Amino acid sequence: MGVKIRNVAIIAHVDHGKTTLVDQILKQCGAFRETEEVAERVMDSGDLERERGITILSKNASVFYKGYRVNIVDTPGHADFGGQVERVLGTVDGVLLVVDAFEGPMAQTRFVTQKALELGLIPIVVVNKIDRDGCNPNGTLNKVFDLFCDLNATEEQLEFGTVFASGRKGTCRLHMNEADTNLLPLMDMILKRIPAPKGDHKGTPLLQIASLEYSSFLGRLAVGRIQRGTWKAGMSVSQSLTSGKFRSVRIQKILRYEGITPQPAETSTPGDIILLAGLDSFDIGDTLSSVDKPEALPRIQIDPPTISMLFTVNTSPLAGKGGGKFLTGNHLLERLERARMADPALLVEKMDGASSFKVSGRGVMHLTILIENMRREGYEFTIGSPHVIFKEDDHGKILEPVEQFKVEVPAEFSGAIIEELGRRKGEMVNMLQDDNNRVFLEYNVPSRGLIGIRSILLSLSKGYAVSQSLFFEYQPHKGEIPSRINGVLIAKDPGIASAYALWKLEERGYMIIPPGTEVYAGMIIGEHNRDIDIIVNVIKSKHLTNMRASGSDDNILLTPYRKMSLEECVTFINEDECVEVTPNILRVRKAELNEHKRKAASTSPRQQNL
Repeated sequence: MGVKIRNVAIIAHVDHGKTTLVDQILKQCGAFRETEEVAERVMDSGDLERERGITILSKNASVFYKGYRVNIVDTPGHADFGGQVERVLGTVDGVLLVVDAFEGPMAQTRFVTQKALELGLIPIVVVNKIDRDGCNPNGTLNKVFDLFCDLNATEEQLEFGTVFASGRKGTCRLHMNEADTNLLPLMDMILKRIPAPKGDHKGTPLLQIASLEYSSFLGRLAVGRIQRGTWKAGMSVSQSLTSGKFRSVRIQKILRYEGITPQPAETSTPGDIILLAGLDSFDIGDTLSSVDKPEALPRIQIDPPTISMLFTVNTSPLAGKGGGKFLTGNHLLERLERARMADPALLVEKMDGASSFKVSGRGVMHLTILIENMRREGYEFTIGSPHVIFKEDDHGKILEPVEQFKVEVPAEFSGAIIEELGRRKGEMVNMLQDDNNRVFLEYNVPSRGLIGIRSILLSLSKGYAVSQSLFFEYQPHKGEIPSRINGVLIAKDPGIASAYALWKLEERGYMIIPPGTEVYAGMIIGEHNRDIDIIVNVIKSKHLTNMRASGSDDNILLTPYRKMSLEECVTFINEDECVEVTPNILRVRKAELNEHKRKAASTSPRQQNL
């Protein structure tokens, strides 16, 4: 039979230390050579993952320990990437639930734990960051037990193993009153508590594709866990298609993770998580089975998207000047199709225009990560404001997605937060105050009301608000929710923005561009401090005269402009505005650049000339 296998996924709320813990497990189990230079958070391979300190794509690794191959799957911790978690949990038999000893179980902890318990997976709870000041490991453990009871865990799941750890130091202990040791007690617990994978190695082949990898040599690789049979390179299998039909395909190469690197494998047996080369096209959820008796396992069910955005070709006067290599509608379509194949939680629909595509995902962050990746790959395009996806019930009533939203904030700022959430049609579910004068608010808020809320809460609380959200359910439409109240400052003519003109405009609002920026008519250069849009001359320079008055040559001192990130641009814009995305620069503009057409189309007198 060969080597014994254990398959385990690491699940947690964002920033509770999953990836750092995996680093230490890989090092202590000898996955790297002694002389090998290893980056911090080695499993976060993407640039964006390293910059933001979050896991976006699930990753596989394996270690050898006491004669066992332990396959470890690192999953995303952010709710917007829940589609990744739902798929990969089907490839494992148990989970390590990592919980921060200071913060305790959070919204995403509940989400991923519920998915794991519903699948009947055996949990091991890792109370992490026990070296953090002010933490309460035993209190956190009690909260985790309460969470398991809330989620209707079975008797077996309630008798979970527990480890107290510091992922940063690479140490753990089985009880808080013991001394720290390395992470090997955790590995022993995995071997003891996580069940061995089931499956007959003599049976007919069976595997469901759960995710994909990309190799510059082999192209797209299908990733899945063998459920039955012995698999070898060169074998022929039947592939189930979304249409319900089957076709015969030949497996060119089989790879298996050794540490974090896929290596060719001669044969693989049930329980192995493998990568398959040779499938010219496939979708996540396809089943590979015997050619003689083809089977199709139920396709992987994923929660529906809640937010959509319009992607179009860049039509601005500065199109092609932002460093982009891919500018056409065909480029855009091909890249979005690739994204859809890699992530089944994304939906891509072609719109009426030749180069317009409606892209739907699980949240603003889900879509902005895709946009940022495309931008870095050299794509140039325009995106519209995010729209929530509504549904109709059986009686024709409109339903909208509602999210559970939790905020933790010092008591002195709670009044302003409550007022803001009330304005956004939030319904308070719970409110608690602890001994440290911190208030915990729990709300049900329409997804529409949460667009752009985080930056507003941070400014209302002077940076102290900690917020988290999770999709709850579809509820009847809550009525009108006000979008950005203030108008914007719109450039009148093309040219280069001058410091003098920006200085003169400061009393009218704040700027989102620095002096020296190239602008065009219809481009937004700042936010007005009143509720109307105004068109301004931003390229005006100071007139030179022969007469020099005292002080006329003083240096202009500009208030620092507000440099907006991609997420801030997306949540800033209103319905009639869009964001021009290029590799080098982000610009905010009116969707209709011509001011006369804008006025004709506008039903409210929100715009005036200056």
